[in-house]
Amino acid sequence: MQALVDDCRFDLGHDAMVRQPVPPSTPKLRVSRRLAILLDDLVRIPGTKQGVGLDALLGLVPGFGDLVGSGISGAIMFDAVRARVPVSVLAQMAWNLLLDAALGLVPLAGDVVDVAHRANVRNYRLLEKAVAANPDPGPPTVGYVLVALALTVLPLLVTVALGVLALVLLFRWVTG
Repeated sequence: MQALVDDCRFDLGHDAMVRQPVPPSTPKLRVSRRLAILLDDLVRIPGTKQGVGLDALLGLVPGFGDLVGSGISGAIMFDAVRARVPVSVLAQMAWNLLLDAALGLVPLAGDVVDVAHRANVRNYRLLEKAVAANPDPGPPTVGYVLVALALTVLPLLVTVALGVLALVLLFRWVTG
């Protein structure tokens, strides 16, 4: 599996990943890159360019799976804050996570759409592009830290709420 992760790189021009040797990556993005591959593109669907990762498998477990997947996805957001990407990029990343959580509420069909949405790959691309545009940002301001904290924590809190809602609805459905 490590060879698979090391032999992949994201092509910013389209949604598919292109398998080819990777130049040495920025150390601060290495974890996010590996998480995006692990969560959204670990195994390629034969005959397609579409990948499936652990996020789709975790999403099959109502409520709990989406909570775990979103928690892991939060690490990419954390890397974005550490890299001090612009607030507009953090907002896009937060939206991707919120949409991913909302899709997870719809049984089975939501999981299929979630595979196509690929929030973690999208967020990694946003992170990579922002870091390439400004590789050495200045120190963060207090305002940036507060907004970044809100944009990072908000999707996780909404995901927890949606996960609890899914578990309650599932319990009600099972118990009649």
